[in-house]
Amino acid sequence: MTPSDLTPVKLPSGITLDVWDSGPTDAPALIFLHGFPENHRTWRDQIAHLSERFRCIAPDQRGYGNSSKPGGPEHYDAQSLIGDIFALAKELGVEKFTIVGHDWGGALAWGVAAFGQAMGIVERLVIANAPHPAVFQRLLFEDEAQRAASQYMRAFRDPAHDDAIRESGLIGLLQTALSWASRPKYPPEEMALLAAQWANPDNAFAMLNWYRASGIAVPPMEEPIGLPKGYIDPPFPPITIPTLVVWGTDDEALLPANLDGLDDWVQNLTVERVEGAAHFIPWEAPDAVNASLDAFLKT
Repeated sequence: MTPSDLTPVKLPSGITLDVWDSGPTDAPALIFLHGFPENHRTWRDQIAHLSERFRCIAPDQRGYGNSSKPGGPEHYDAQSLIGDIFALAKELGVEKFTIVGHDWGGALAWGVAAFGQAMGIVERLVIANAPHPAVFQRLLFEDEAQRAASQYMRAFRDPAHDDAIRESGLIGLLQTALSWASRPKYPPEEMALLAAQWANPDNAFAMLNWYRASGIAVPPMEEPIGLPKGYIDPPFPPITIPTLVVWGTDDEALLPANLDGLDDWVQNLTVERVEGAAHFIPWEAPDAVNASLDAFLKT
């Protein structure tokens, strides 16, 4: 493992993000956003592959690692998190970039792309196993399998677990709330860093605040399947910039149905399904992800 060289970058908001900034500073910029419950190291294989040709910027996002961890879910709303990314780009002197996101980082990347395309700042979007917010919300109402797969989100939002989190961090909740048939096999050296971060209650609550601040509704299983009366899709603008979606089809949290109807929301869409890969596709199937990125970034 090549260790990451992290640099703290203070944003005008007062938030400080630890940032892995690798590659030529005058090369086209890629900003990589990790998801839950990981860190910038999610993208280690992609950055190793791309950093000779691109400036690769991978922050530990708000609430993760040694980045700022303001208390309370109100500090983790989508607008604030999206604002972090644009502020980070400005602080690093990046005028235009491709946004790349996985899991919660992908959910954020959809929003960054939606705002950034209108300003001419975000040129391309890459998503790895992260649902489009409008498609995902419909599935949670209409698709019983996806609703069942997402019940862990209700557990992550439930304050009944808070005393246990204060005592032992995140690991117990991860073990009980995620009823996956197979657990991700983290490399030991990566697991050591993650375990240390999960054990810190401040980190744990900050990570969970991404779920607790989200407006996504996750109905309980006993609620009838189907859209609520008068349901209207969230006002999410169409994505017009070139977009690559790479999806591990064995994902137990985010089912492949999230790809259905995606072209209704994305005008210039490439979808790469990776059979046999699961949720953590950037490091579970790095060769497939890197090949998809190579082809997409050449266009």
